[in-house]
Amino acid sequence: MQNDPFSHGLWEKTAPPPPATGRLTGERRADVVVVGAGFTGLSAALHLAKAGVSVAVLEAVEIGFGASGRNVGLVNAGLWIMPDEVPGILGKEHGERLLEALGDAPHVVFELIREHGIDCEAEHRGTLHCAADAKGLREIEERARQWQARGAPVRLLDRAETAARVGTPAYLGSLLDDRAGTIQPLAYVRGLAQAAMQAGAEIFTASPVVETKRSADGWCVYTQQGSIEADWIVVATNAYTTAPWPQVRAELVHLPYFNFATPPLPAEALERILPGREGLWDTREILSSLRRDRQGRLVFGSVGALRGAGAAVHSAWAKRSLRKLFPFLGEVSFESAWYGKIGMTADATPRFHRLDRNVIGFSGYNGRGIAPGTVFGRYLARLITGEIGEKDLPLPVTDPREQSFRPLREAYYEAGAQVAHFVGARL
Repeated sequence: MQNDPFSHGLWEKTAPPPPATGRLTGERRADVVVVGAGFTGLSAALHLAKAGVSVAVLEAVEIGFGASGRNVGLVNAGLWIMPDEVPGILGKEHGERLLEALGDAPHVVFELIREHGIDCEAEHRGTLHCAADAKGLREIEERARQWQARGAPVRLLDRAETAARVGTPAYLGSLLDDRAGTIQPLAYVRGLAQAAMQAGAEIFTASPVVETKRSADGWCVYTQQGSIEADWIVVATNAYTTAPWPQVRAELVHLPYFNFATPPLPAEALERILPGREGLWDTREILSSLRRDRQGRLVFGSVGALRGAGAAVHSAWAKRSLRKLFPFLGEVSFESAWYGKIGMTADATPRFHRLDRNVIGFSGYNGRGIAPGTVFGRYLARLITGEIGEKDLPLPVTDPREQSFRPLREAYYEAGAQVAHFVGARL
């Protein structure tokens, strides 16, 4: 996108084309304006349109331009943090409600894919959280205990079964979550856009919001070439938020994340590496993720930005790491590379904000955007239509709070990952 091969990499090469859209021009009226054409915004638009609400989506660049089109494509349940931590942060009522909603969220994603025939390489085969060391093994054992206490279909795999499923003896064990799976994320978000438009939503791309003003009937939302009057505004921009809601950006620390994709592997390698087509991530502090696409490529990712010296450092690290995991591959090459930004909150839980009268949105996905974004978009639609009230949401209403030393922390994360990868996985 925007002639940048490092923005969406493999996903842009292999996704079906997006539905035809154009800039907003002139003056319009809608019941709801959704700002941001990612998972949350397009899920909200789809569910609003299906409920008979007139909805217009304004996207600053292109459908899926932000994290929705760049992530690794793991459709996971829950949050990064342990389940038992969530009620302690949000309170028992909201905490357990959020865990229930996000535990079921992958099912919602795969049902939407089925219902609307979205061509996005959906593989509902589970994901593996792999223990890199003894500490990581204790972590996944505790995570399994907490999810199993809530009736979740998760189970621990020993080192031998993990090796058989992954294709390497490098991990001490893994946690298999049968709720989860993988998708081609840019294809999925484009499919959501197509489904929303077929349901009656309008989508305008290359239309960044520059200003909002109250009007007699609600709000007037302005772009450079047009405006829309609406009763409601849904802010669905998360880590890629700019004006006119800088407070949303201020509460998120950006964590860069990259992915590399190999060429399609030979059949004998695919018989050994993730033969069940699960996706995985590990327990390292600077974690790694790994999955296959439908054409047999390996998609390998970790924390870091592919700019400046980082591009060469992270590429060399990824090649060393894959050779260590799978020595039988020999020399590894990459045909695609891309990266984006994860929005991290101070306590690793997402947020629901009422930014003004009838201006609402979720943000702060902390690296779990696909399933939560889809489900949260549906919650927003149900809230606007009156099907539920704010008391029924899985998160309490909070005000955005700027994180301290945010620019320094963002620079530290990018530089720290580069240093770690410069020395890591050396033979």
